[in-house]
Amino acid sequence: MEKICVKDLMVPISEYATVTVGTSLIDAVLALEAAQEAYSSSKYEHRAILVLDENHTVIGKIGQLRILKAIETRYDLGCDVEKLSRFKFSDQYIADKCEQYRLEGPILDEESFRTTANKKVEEFMQRPTSGEFVSEESSLDMAIHKLVAGPHLSLLVTKEEEIVGILKIGDVFASVFHKMRNRKGAL
Repeated sequence: MEKICVKDLMVPISEYATVTVGTSLIDAVLALEAAQEAYSSSKYEHRAILVLDENHTVIGKIGQLRILKAIETRYDLGCDVEKLSRFKFSDQYIADKCEQYRLEGPILDEESFRTTANKKVEEFMQRPTSGEFVSEESSLDMAIHKLVAGPHLSLLVTKEEEIVGILKIGDVFASVFHKMRNRKGAL
């Protein structure tokens, strides 16, 4: 059976949307759009932006959900929902309060767009965690294990200490699906 390595499925950093620290959120979204257009004919579908420091080292990532959370600042009731849970409020009570809070006004208005668009990416980026890394030489089995065992929808691919690419769950799934489909006739 053919052995697939992470590097066979990863998206190289050079083909990914990147911005540097200090970039506004709107400029980051424009960089994502440009990457989507530039690689529209490739198999890569960009859903996140990597944030680089001044040495061009990846220090964070902003996905589509993080961007939406930057716009919808009221999802947390203006406080931490986990704090409400600690005080034994029911899930239904918390959900009702979230809905009530949401109905207080529109999310998409000019002021919120303007305010959010000018905020810096470092305010919203997710910093890499220890379980989010995989070596480019790792097997597909190892990558699947890391994706299933952790909360990540993508992994940062390393070559020695340097981040060289992104391994997305969709690409891993597609590879596994094609193997299963090709084997179906042999079963």
